[in-house]
Amino acid sequence: MNAMRLASLSPEGGLSRYLTEIRKFPMLEKDEEFMLAKRWVEHEDSEAAHKLVTSHLRLVAKIAMGYRGYGLPIAEVISEGNVGLMQAVKKFDPDKGFRLATYAMWWIRASIQEYILRSWSLVKMGTTAAQKKLFFNLRRMKSQMQALEEGDLHPDQVETIATKLGVTNDDVISMNRRLSGPDASLNAPMRVDGDAEWQDWLSDDEAEGAEDSLVESDEFSARMTLLQEAMGGLNERERHIIEERRLAEEPKTLEELAEVYNVSRERIRQIEVRAFEKLQTEMKRLAEERGLVAA
Repeated sequence: MNAMRLASLSPEGGLSRYLTEIRKFPMLEKDEEFMLAKRWVEHEDSEAAHKLVTSHLRLVAKIAMGYRGYGLPIAEVISEGNVGLMQAVKKFDPDKGFRLATYAMWWIRASIQEYILRSWSLVKMGTTAAQKKLFFNLRRMKSQMQALEEGDLHPDQVETIATKLGVTNDDVISMNRRLSGPDASLNAPMRVDGDAEWQDWLSDDEAEGAEDSLVESDEFSARMTLLQEAMGGLNERERHIIEERRLAEEPKTLEELAEVYNVSRERIRQIEVRAFEKLQTEMKRLAEERGLVAA
């Protein structure tokens, strides 16, 4: 994959210009996308991979714009999303039957979220899946509760958020305080009349953090592989409904899909439920077969 050619499209050179440039790349039809992906998988055709990547740069920009509320340069967020996109292209298997965009958006989001977690705070916000979920959902849930003012949340609000996200009340309180205030310097003195600094009280857990990140990255890759293979067991209609209802950036309503297939809303719901159950069963079977934890 030609990284040098992609580097020339970096948003660091000017976001407006970048957004204008990526609109020039045509969207791929399903058959063309399939053939390009096959060329990459079977022959490592870098030109095919380049076309797959550039045709999805708009998807990266769209997803990245959803992360503007974390105070980081949007150009850097887009760049990280592009890294996730390239990883998705490398691992994409067109024979599984669904579109690259459906597969790639998971890698794009994961890459962006890892970057935000690394960069947002000087002190690690947390490495568990539950803590990451809390980090990326706290603002939205506070908005839904109309708890937009700074300061501690009401105990009832803390309890509601903790229950919905599967974390402790203390996790919610701590994360809310961290997100409500700016990072303090690690070189700041702990007392006005003292020499000790905050960094003197921090342990070095970089090695552990790196190991955690590697484990999570491997687990994510394994789950995506399971999903991709399991999707191959659905028929075309089931696969399309699952993609549009559960995997799309903007999920379609039951009514919209009912119009597409000229059936009732309830029929679409039934197909979705049945297809999702088939997916779960197949992913569990594959996970057990390979000695992995079921998704």
